Amino acid sequence: MALVLCPAAAKAYDGEACVDYIGPGGAGHYVKMVHNGIEYGIMQMIAEVYDLLSRGLGMRAEALGDLFAEWNDGELASYLIEITSEIFRKRDSETGGPVLDVILDEAQQKGTGKWTSQNAFDLGVPTHTINAAVASRIISGMKSQRLAASGLIDGPAPVFSGDRDEMVSAIKEALFASIVLVYAQGFELMRVASDEYQYDLDLKMIAKIWRAGCIIRADLLDDIMQAYDRDQSLTNLLFDGHFREAVVRRQGALRYVLTTAIQMGIPVYALSSALAYFDAYRTERLPANLTQAQRDYFGAHTYRRLDKEGTFHTDW
Repeated sequence: MALVLCPAAAKAYDGEACVDYIGPGGAGHYVKMVHNGIEYGIMQMIAEVYDLLSRGLGMRAEALGDLFAEWNDGELASYLIEITSEIFRKRDSETGGPVLDVILDEAQQKGTGKWTSQNAFDLGVPTHTINAAVASRIISGMKSQRLAASGLIDGPAPVFSGDRDEMVSAIKEALFASIVLVYAQGFELMRVASDEYQYDLDLKMIAKIWRAGCIIRADLLDDIMQAYDRDQSLTNLLFDGHFREAVVRRQGALRYVLTTAIQMGIPVYALSSALAYFDAYRTERLPANLTQAQRDYFGAHTYRRLDKEGTFHTDW
């Protein structure tokens, strides 16, 4: 199908218009939905990083603005990192302090993240981080309950006693690895949906048009394009050597950041879900054999065996 490119379309750094024909039926709407699901995941992980740096390390808004501006000059370069640096630096005209400090901590949503999670469940695709981001917005809306619980339920104080520079560096590496993992989840969902709904999606082209004019535009998308250049039938970004090495090399930082956050009692649902996805995906034998045994025990749902074909039931 020929597409007439609109002169008003956003242009990437190489001058290419970030618009194209996506596919038949609702393909374009579907891809936009998944875009928003990935957006939910990245935004929540950035929020968790902010919480770690501010409550955990005591960094003030101005210092956070400088840090994010520095990060935006490197591999984390993206629209969301860029605007976050500007948000930290914005002063409130009434109080004179950071605007961020007077904004109510309730994140609203219009449903696209939830729809992404719902569809992923329908298609049987694991989208751990998107699901965590949706749940995090929901619990943020329970402000009155959280306020009451904060005075009743004890937990560790968010006090960091380690090397601050080491922690900041680890947080940067952990965030990059986690962003790769949420992109991996979103692109795998689109791959499966393309087959299920006969959308015939070109995942390289989708990465290409996301490079400008959208919320999740990032330098990382160039690398995703190259991954699909190397293998047009790529099942998951983690099967690409470049991305696999990028996450494996940073997993130590991610584990360090998460264990530190847990010890301080700072919630890192989205970041930890990214690691859980990574660990589950790389595990040859998961404990689902026990789950299936339980299902067979209480409901005679049967199970399959490792050593022979067929369906079996045990008289427990």
